[in-house]
Parts: sequence; C-alpha cells; structure tokens
Amino acid sequence: MGNTVSCCVSPESSPKLPSRQPAERLEEFQTSTEVSDDNTVPYLQHISDREVPDELALESNPSDHARASTIFLSKSQTDVRDKRKSNHINHISHVSPGPLSKKYSSCSTIFIDDNTVSQPNLKSTIKCVTLAIYYHIKNRDSDKSLDIFDEKLHPLSREPVPDEYCRIDPEHKLIYRFVRTLFSAAQLTAECAIVTLVYLERLLTYAELDICPSNWKRIVLGAILLASKVWDDQAVWNVDYCQILKDITVEDMNEMERHFLELLQFNINVPASVYAKYYFDLRQLADDNNLNFPLEPLNNQRAQKLEAISRLCEDKYKDLSRAAMRRSFSADNLIGQTTAL
Repeated sequence: MGNTVSCCVSPESSPKLPSRQPAERLEEFQTSTEVSDDNTVPYLQHISDREVPDELALESNPSDHARASTIFLSKSQTDVRDKRKSNHINHISHVSPGPLSKKYSSCSTIFIDDNTVSQPNLKSTIKCVTLAIYYHIKNRDSDKSLDIFDEKLHPLSREPVPDEYCRIDPEHKLIYRFVRTLFSAAQLTAECAIVTLVYLERLLTYAELDICPSNWKRIVLGAILLASKVWDDQAVWNVDYCQILKDITVEDMNEMERHFLELLQFNINVPASVYAKYYFDLRQLADDNNLNFPLEPLNNQRAQKLEAISRLCEDKYKDLSRAAMRRSFSADNLIGQTTAL
C-alpha cells in the first residue's frame, strides 16, 4: 500500500507520558524496600506495578495504535446523533425525507463498490477526509495553536486575512475545494489522503494542538506535503506547491515542514493496521453522513474481470495446498521407510 519505513523511531513508538524524576523513583524504592514479611529479604515491587498500562497510551495515540479509536469519528458522533434524532422526528411527523440516493441491487441489476482498502476512490476519500477535518474544527476543545501555522502571520495569499477569519468555522465545501485543488494539481492518490489524516491527528496528539479557523489551511498543507513525500513513489517537491499556491515562498514551506516533522518527533511511520483502521472509520463516517460511495452496475466486462481475478486467487490457493501436501507426503514416506527398516 505504500512506504511504511519510519524515520529515527520504531513502528510502535509514541509520545511517552511524563517520566518521574530520579529522586522520586529512589524515594519510592526506599519505601518499598522497608516493607518485608520477615525483615530479612527486601520487598521488591513487581515490574507490572511500575510500568504504565498500555491502555493509557492507546487512548491518546490513535495514529500509532490500531486498537485506539480515531479522534475524528468520536468528534462526529454528537452531530450524527442530532441528525438521527431529526430524521426520527421527521419520520414521526410523516415528513418525506426526499428521494432515495442510495442504490440497491435487484434481480436484474447488481451494483459493485470498487472502493477498497488497497485502492480507494479518490473523490469519495477526499470528501470523507475533509469531512473529518470539518468535525475536528467544529467540535474542537480549544484554540491552541502555534505561530508557524497561523495564517495571519504566514498568509498563503497576498489578499489580507479578514479580522473575523479566526472566529468563523469553515464549511465542508471550502475545506473540500482547498484539498481537492492540491490533490488535482499535484496528482496525488487516495491513499495519500488517508495518510494525510493520520499525520494530522498525530500532530494534534503529539503537540497538543487544536485545528481551528486560523490554522487549518497550513496544518492541512503541511500534512499533505509530508504524506506526499512519504507515501507516493514520485514525491512532490516544495517548489511544486509554490507553483500551485502562487504567493507562498519555498523558505516558508521548508520552515513549516521542519516544524511539522519536529512536532511529530520524526515519527512518519504508518503501520498497515493503522491505515486500515482509518480507512474503515472513514467509511463509517461517510455512512453516518449519507456520503455514498460510487456504485457501478455489473456488466459483462466487469464480470469477466472479477472471474479472472477469482481464478487467479484460486490457482494460487491450489499451488499452496499442493506444496503443503508434498511436504506431508514426504513425511509419510519417511515414516514408512523407517518402519520398513
């Protein structure tokens, strides 16, 4: 699915909880050694009592561990519950919800979803990723930020930033147009969009920041810049983004990239399990917000292609089973020869 080689860190690395001072550890050890049953053997605390439980790290680092829930999905639940409640009220009031937009298979027509974890649909994936960013901004806890991401201090265009810019949350359409423009101009893939969201949430977790109206463009741009270099085989240079965003300088891009990497603690590794978790959580987000993935009817050409793929997988399975049978037969023959002797 892409490059998963990390930089300077191991795949399971994550920000550690604040460690205690050596004096505190020494005091705890001295206190624990005073407790003893027979006053002859010092009492040593078990290592499991001294280690930090894994659950604490899992809860705070969803971009590193596949078992932790994604931040964007939890932030979207409030709005999802409100939408479900509104739909329930409309149903009770006999208000028509409008025409059905979802396609269903029938006896005469079968619809196939070509969007898979290894080959996501680009347009649908960008819509889901930008919707996740929208919920991050809308349901943020505070407005913690850094100067390097402040658009007033580092504008992306020559047009002056309005004074009320930092107080108005951007709409989903505005975020989508911004990301879609970058992906179309740089010819980035759908997998890169998912990795962009992973890096964004990793930045918010590691640096304890909030994505807000005043910094969302630069944070998203930094995540896309890093994801395109790590994930895609043909990386986009910083100067290429300067041609897309005409008014930004290469020096500004380099400085933002350096700060982004430092805040990530140079942890650019994305395990396959984390990538898959983000993909399926984005599918869940799309389902909760009625963002349907494109369904295409199954025609003769697509049916033949699926049949060919199925035969290829079946042949590979048969080859593996034959190899396993040969190994078992050789063992049986060895046992038979030993018995004959």
